[in-house]
Amino acid sequence: MVTTSEVINSNIQEKPLAEKRVTLHNISWAAYEKILDALGDNRAARLTYYQGMLEIMTPLEEHESANSLVGQLIELLAEELNFNLKSMGSTTLKISILKSSPEPDKCYYIQNEPAVRGKTVDLAVDPPPDLILEVDITHTDINKKQMYQDMKVPEFWRYNGTKLTIYLLEQSEYQESATSATFPILTKSMVYEFLTQCKTQGETQTKRAFRKKLQAQLQQ
Repeated sequence: MVTTSEVINSNIQEKPLAEKRVTLHNISWAAYEKILDALGDNRAARLTYYQGMLEIMTPLEEHESANSLVGQLIELLAEELNFNLKSMGSTTLKISILKSSPEPDKCYYIQNEPAVRGKTVDLAVDPPPDLILEVDITHTDINKKQMYQDMKVPEFWRYNGTKLTIYLLEQSEYQESATSATFPILTKSMVYEFLTQCKTQGETQTKRAFRKKLQAQLQQ
């Protein structure tokens, strides 16, 4: 059963802006590709296109901190479980047939890593990433759950600054899950504890303690 009470403890206070977003509507795929080419790869803003809607998002400190820390958590888990990763960061994931082109915070090949190892991924022929992370602390008009469901991404993590939601693809539809299919050893409370301790005890100390905790669990 999925519970909604697992959140990071935080005092009610005004938070600094985590992202800046601009959304454009009724943008054709051809127009999107021209915008993408014009902006180039050397940019701070991330573009997400989905069925005529284009969002231009500039991540700020709170967003990037959460993005980095959850990404490090995923990579620590993979190392301790001896999973090979192909990490693709916020690579543009263009699928023209779906009129979909997100630039997620993190995306990883894990189960399908051997299929894409050492090559440039082509989503016209290659499978989608096995795990995608999106940090959306401010409101986004893009229906990312539907977008990644259409792309058949097996596991989608969404973090809103206080709560982590995990979606697993089951019979072509996302179902919210209390646990990760990729990392069944992980609980949401472990994620919240990790993020909180990074803020209070420092990132290096927290990562060292988290690694020891994982090793102890795996030896049981």
